[in-house]
Amino acid sequence: MFAYEFMRTAFVAAFLAAFVCGPVGWFLVLRGQSFASHALSHVGFAGAGAALLWGQPALLGFGLSAVISGMGMGMASDRVIGRDVMIGLVLSLAMGTGALCLHFLTRSAGAATALLFGDILGISPSSLYWLGALAIGCVVCLGVMSRPLLFASLQPDVAEAKGVNLRLLDVLFLALVGIATAMCSQITGVLLVFTLMVAPAAASLRLGFGPMLGMAVAFALALFEAWGGLCLSWLSDCPASFWIALLGSAVFAAANLVAHLRGR
Repeated sequence: MFAYEFMRTAFVAAFLAAFVCGPVGWFLVLRGQSFASHALSHVGFAGAGAALLWGQPALLGFGLSAVISGMGMGMASDRVIGRDVMIGLVLSLAMGTGALCLHFLTRSAGAATALLFGDILGISPSSLYWLGALAIGCVVCLGVMSRPLLFASLQPDVAEAKGVNLRLLDVLFLALVGIATAMCSQITGVLLVFTLMVAPAAASLRLGFGPMLGMAVAFALALFEAWGGLCLSWLSDCPASFWIALLGSAVFAAANLVAHLRGR
């Protein structure tokens, strides 16, 4: 299996995606913003489709549109507009724009399918440099803001009283979510981002781990899903995205069972 360059590239790309999705997803679930990753993936799909129409890399369009939309969601006030309404509107607009892009991408049907369902085996070795740079930058930024972000996630009123800028934290964090979503989409595609971004983090939180250990466990579970999906795809005739989604569901179900047996 590792004799082929495309498989080695796929395993490295999966590691980089899990490295980001684990800790970012942990905070995403903790803050109750899981649906944001789903919405941003659809926004990114529209941006990627537009980038392909203009002859630009899909990852560039996906990342820019997801980051900008994430920052827009962060700037929207929960009290005035309602985060759920904002996300719903963005999602609807993105779906319509994505449909328009698909209409004009008649000569790039393969690219459109890869955006929707992922094509981890088609990632080029040169793309690993971009993914690696994004992964390092994303994790470093999350590490810098992790303490105030954790404080604001657990006790927002107290954090605001202590001078923490909740709006700025929300904007910066959702920008990181946009980057993580763009990376994750290279592995699972737009429609299955949720399984790699949220399932490992939700399982980790369900098991009751603390912040540092919880993020490490989320990373390990995301890596298990991604690498396990690749191995099962190699052994079977099914795409890696299917196995990743299946393993994600199994991981979360197992975590729920363990938590139930422990009386949590």
